Amino acid sequence: MSIPTENVGSLPRPATLQQAIAAYDAGTIGFDDLAAQQDAACKDSIERMEATGAPIVSDGEQRASSFATYPITDTLAGTGLADNLAGDGQYFAIFDDGHHRQLPRLTGGPFRYKTFASDYLSKSIPYATKPMKQAVIAPSMLSLLYPLDGSLDGYTREQFLSDLCDEAEKDIRQAFAAGAARVSIDFTEGRLASKNDPRNPWTGRHMLEQFIELNNRVIDRFSAQERVDIGVHTCPGGDMDSVHSLDVDYAELLPSMFQMNAGYFLMQLASEKDKERVYKLVGEHSRDDANGVPQVCFIGVIDPLNPTVETPEQVADDLVTASRYIPKERLGATDDCGFSPFSVDDKPKHGSPDFARDVAFQKITARVQGTEIANERLGL
Repeated sequence: MSIPTENVGSLPRPATLQQAIAAYDAGTIGFDDLAAQQDAACKDSIERMEATGAPIVSDGEQRASSFATYPITDTLAGTGLADNLAGDGQYFAIFDDGHHRQLPRLTGGPFRYKTFASDYLSKSIPYATKPMKQAVIAPSMLSLLYPLDGSLDGYTREQFLSDLCDEAEKDIRQAFAAGAARVSIDFTEGRLASKNDPRNPWTGRHMLEQFIELNNRVIDRFSAQERVDIGVHTCPGGDMDSVHSLDVDYAELLPSMFQMNAGYFLMQLASEKDKERVYKLVGEHSRDDANGVPQVCFIGVIDPLNPTVETPEQVADDLVTASRYIPKERLGATDDCGFSPFSVDDKPKHGSPDFARDVAFQKITARVQGTEIANERLGL
């Protein structure tokens, strides 16, 4: 069995699309004009990703406001915000370069998704000739919409979490029904939950274990056969070429993270200082039987925040080293993160989102070719 390889999800949006988003927020263009730009970017994303040789592709999340907010708002600025939400919620993350991303605030119930990932996938899948994957947001992230302290009149936290789990399950099932071959759950808040940043109160509330429990409330609704193709992605953030929790030791996350009963995990590792130490942790804590499924460990071999393109040989070296600690039959290759999880991203280290987009496809090509080299070196 050869080493599988798969992307996380997002790609940098072209500058023209980002300009269209700003114009839509300003009211100078209509939604049809914005949708035309999104459609063109999705088609280009799929065609160029297929050209890398990748065995599975995505549309780069070109229609999504962000990896986290696509179910509840049309744009990051809050245009088209879903019912029962206000724009002044708590910070999701404060990044190392000082910028932050903020979530909406729940004002009442019931909680419902406005948009499902399948709404985007159904529009993009006709462009593809290869299998497509779809990323969805973890219920743990959206649980932060509820006020951190206190409760909402007439809508308890448990009522909200029950509704949230129902919506998250529907999001996954509808993605498969729309044609997704794989669905990965974005869980970047996992590492951030141990940050204890005084500027961002939720990160000091020891929420990791309840995040794991909440996500398993959804994952465990699927059969073992279904969970083979349901993954979890974790990273220390990747926005504006900056991170939010790279300083948090993976040892604080991995033992808990692998308690989620998903069939595979996509993990940032290319940008990790001591990769070999983390490979060992992954091998120790991942399970060969997670309620009926082996946990395949896709290690990050590409750094989306660095404009320098990795060589296929570097990718192969990382995979061969990882195979000393992770069983070969449970080893995979991925990118550290989506290349632009938020729709508006200047990619400052790259100089422009268009250049970053070109670099992303070069990096994906290196990952695909490097995985092939590793397969040969390992006799797979």
